[in-house]
Amino acid sequence: MQLFIVATALFGIAAAAYAPYPEQSNRPQAALERTARILALDSDVKEDSYRYNFETENGIKAEEQGREADGIENQGSFQYVGDDGQIYAVSYNSGQGGFQPVGAHFPTPPPTPEAILKALEQNARDEAAGIIDDGSYSPGKYGDGGAAAPFAQQNYARAQASAGFRQPYKF
Repeated sequence: MQLFIVATALFGIAAAAYAPYPEQSNRPQAALERTARILALDSDVKEDSYRYNFETENGIKAEEQGREADGIENQGSFQYVGDDGQIYAVSYNSGQGGFQPVGAHFPTPPPTPEAILKALEQNARDEAAGIIDDGSYSPGKYGDGGAAAPFAQQNYARAQASAGFRQPYKF
């Protein structure tokens, strides 16, 4: 049994060493990523703060500094060369407000339609005036006090009768 386990482990290692990764090897930056050397590295870690920066020969650069303040607050940036040859750079802040990245290559949302802006302004005015709409239906809100319910039931019964649904279907 031990021989079987050892043989299986050796076979697995040999298969893993042989298995190529075609999705990585076809990328333009793959060769540079496999052999990239670290050109610069600096790091300083203290009890309540830290900072680091590094640079590799394939164009990756990163720096970050942070401190303890009701959790961790940090700021930093990184850049890399994409498969299209362009340099992509991101700067960010992180803390109580969450992770907030900024980059020129990030998509921007479309402008908010004018009708939505007007509705949001009206909602803010209503809330300031004490009018709160939680989205639930209440007949008293609309002045009918529930009087419309019997009328709706009569209309439903009349519609069923006119459509021929008065008698149950017989097999």
